[in-house]
Amino acid sequence: MAFEDLTLDLGPRSYTIRIGSDLIDGAGAMMAPVMTGKRAFIITDDHVAPLYLGRLAASLDEAGIAHQSLVLPAGEGTKDFAHLQQVLGAMLDARCERSTMVVALGGGVIGDLAGFAAAICLRGLDFVQIPTTLLAQVDSSVGGKTGINTPQGKNLVGAFHQPRLVLADIAVLDTLEPRQVLAGYAEIVKYGCIDDPDFFVWLEENGVRLAAGDGKARAHAVATSCRAKARIVAADEREGGVRALLNLGHTFGHALEAETGFSDEILHGEAVAIGMVMAFGLSARLGLCPPADAARLIRHMENVGLPTRLPGNRRWDAGRLLHHMAGDKKVKDGKVTFVLTRGIGRSFLTRDVPAAALSDFLTDFIRENTG
Repeated sequence: MAFEDLTLDLGPRSYTIRIGSDLIDGAGAMMAPVMTGKRAFIITDDHVAPLYLGRLAASLDEAGIAHQSLVLPAGEGTKDFAHLQQVLGAMLDARCERSTMVVALGGGVIGDLAGFAAAICLRGLDFVQIPTTLLAQVDSSVGGKTGINTPQGKNLVGAFHQPRLVLADIAVLDTLEPRQVLAGYAEIVKYGCIDDPDFFVWLEENGVRLAAGDGKARAHAVATSCRAKARIVAADEREGGVRALLNLGHTFGHALEAETGFSDEILHGEAVAIGMVMAFGLSARLGLCPPADAARLIRHMENVGLPTRLPGNRRWDAGRLLHHMAGDKKVKDGKVTFVLTRGIGRSFLTRDVPAAALSDFLTDFIRENTG
């Protein structure tokens, strides 16, 4: 079982991100050294459970780890107060103790929800991330952000709670639908756009075969993405500064998700892809970014099959998007924090986007990029 280990360095709370194939079959033995007890509570969803819950359970049995599990409905709609209450109730009914290890087996929804439940149940339980989507492997499983959505916006209720271990099993990506792979790929592109133009060039050369299923390309992209995120989180765990760069495309993207009710109309990664196009477009309009770089991003997104335009099955409104942005958790002193760019690999933070310029940009983007 070949794998690569990365470390997210947070002093005594440091942990390993292990990247390889068929890690689920050895998960129990890998988890045992970071456990303080011999019990685990697995949280997963009804898409993942038929594929991987049995294999994970067998690995825990082999390692002598007792376990119980809860299977939730798949989808972004599960990341809410009602399902959080269900998870906590199940954990308490199962008599989880402070030495019980919570295991998040699934994509970003399960990882965020299970991690938040672990953060608040019994005032804090350890947990392990076993991400089963590309998006979760390269982004949400690493860094300790946990939480749920509310009608007011995405991830507005949550906690910073670092996992004890992340097991990114590349082999499970083979069972993903192409749309889910591409949604994860958007987060990979983000790392090249933030501060790694050489990685963006690599993606231009290898992105199509990565999306098509090339295992070596996927492993390289996951490792590069996790290494970049680990470096940024180690420098700024609670997003007081540089970590906010990881939100490139997210301020716009979260507004799109909120407007569509956090439904499958736009997956999170698709919203981020469109959001990055919008961030580059706004940067170009403000004279910060060469228009050629904005066009280059669009070209790459379209080459791999990611959306760069808004779905045409609804009427988009600039005022509604501005309303959602105003409720973003990164608002400070009434101003939205944006991640803008001076070009591929040259992103920066600002709260100085003129309100009129933003409104005009959104109006024009909707008119020119719908359908």
